[in-house]
Amino acid sequence: MSQAAASQQLSATKARRQWYDGEMSAAVEVLDGQCRKLSKQRRRLESELRVFEGWRPSLSKVNISSEPQRVLHLLTNSVPHTSSGYARRSHAILTAQQAAGWDTLAVTRLGYPVQIGVLTARDSDVVDGVRYQRLLPSQLSKSMNGRLQQQSEGLLRIARDFRPSVLHTTTHFVNGLVVREVAQALDVPWVYEVRGQLADTWASTRGPEARNSERYRLFVEREAEIMRSADLVVTLGEAMKQNILAAGVPEERILISPNAVGGEYLREPIHHGAARQAMGLAQDGLYIGTVSSLVDYEGLDDLVTAFAMLAPRLPKLRLVVVGDGTAAPALRSQVQRLGLAERVIFTGRVPAEQARLYHQALDVFVVPRKDLSVTRSVTPLKPVEALACARPVVASRLEALCEIVHDGVNGRVAEPSDPTGLAEVLLDLLEDEGLRERLGAAGRQGVLATRTWKANADAYARAYETLVSNYTRKAS
Repeated sequence: MSQAAASQQLSATKARRQWYDGEMSAAVEVLDGQCRKLSKQRRRLESELRVFEGWRPSLSKVNISSEPQRVLHLLTNSVPHTSSGYARRSHAILTAQQAAGWDTLAVTRLGYPVQIGVLTARDSDVVDGVRYQRLLPSQLSKSMNGRLQQQSEGLLRIARDFRPSVLHTTTHFVNGLVVREVAQALDVPWVYEVRGQLADTWASTRGPEARNSERYRLFVEREAEIMRSADLVVTLGEAMKQNILAAGVPEERILISPNAVGGEYLREPIHHGAARQAMGLAQDGLYIGTVSSLVDYEGLDDLVTAFAMLAPRLPKLRLVVVGDGTAAPALRSQVQRLGLAERVIFTGRVPAEQARLYHQALDVFVVPRKDLSVTRSVTPLKPVEALACARPVVASRLEALCEIVHDGVNGRVAEPSDPTGLAEVLLDLLEDEGLRERLGAAGRQGVLATRTWKANADAYARAYETLVSNYTRKAS
């Protein structure tokens, strides 16, 4: 390798490392003045930095006559091509809104789902009566801001024909950038739904120093800017609401719409034995487990360690881990090292209807999340579904989870990252079937009373109608 080639390779490697660490400007500077190949990399990184630094799409005004009770959603992904909690929450909201009398249309991000490998994707899909419109141009811009400009123009074209009275989008901030400009072009109100703290999610995959990086700072600033500029900010719970208030959003512009259940989860759950038979599990066993994305912050390594402590004492105990993710290989390796492969079941990712059966097959559902900024604030969907199935939940003692799991009422809480304490809490439940049944019954009753998609849809409808009736365009 020539000296020039070696120097270029070193620059490219250094830029990738700095970009990974969140030092965005430094990564761009490393590539300044490099060869043509690296200049392409520089332009790509520079365009993303530009978006993080405050770039916004440019759109011309469009005069429309908005139709009442018509809402247009912009989503990152959706069913039937993605089955994540995000996609399932979106679908549940849309179906509930339609049942409540609203006309809905969902548009997914530019290039989706082709960009995730669905090469035969159509321009639209209809699932349970909900229409998902795709933005699939013949060619995508090579820059991030260029793609967001394309997405804005495409969404505006669809909105011009659909004529919504409200626009609604979700985290993260790039969705808000697009919808804000489309709403201003149409002169209609818009809603930003905060489903997570994506800056903290990004930082959780790196070391603690990531929170001091340029990317983290800009990420937080852009999220706060988008929240403050929205006509209404929706979020999942009280812990997240406090963060939104701290970002400068007035309380009267915040609506809590918690993770909830509908459809099959409203039906009376079947007995453990019937669910186990349907899933091919031994009916006379004791089962603990989870349905989750397998990522580090979920703390499933602590669950495996706690299970290893309980296994010798409870010969019929089995651990069921439903889902997939980046932590899966390490978890499988941990189980092998502990000699527990015959007693731990990894199902991989399963369809939603099977996930519900696994909920019902368990004696105890476990959410052993680590203590991180993102887990202290974000309330997950899966434990709500487990409670709807009348199964007690054991969760880490974190503010967001304690909004769902009330110790001694519908489950138990344990200290995060403490497998010994988790094992002790689990043992108390596993040795007392009556307690498990009482906590499970209380959990289901509480969910049906306070956490249904119908109740959320009714709250959305009231909020939308207030927005429309009181709407005046803010200065851009």
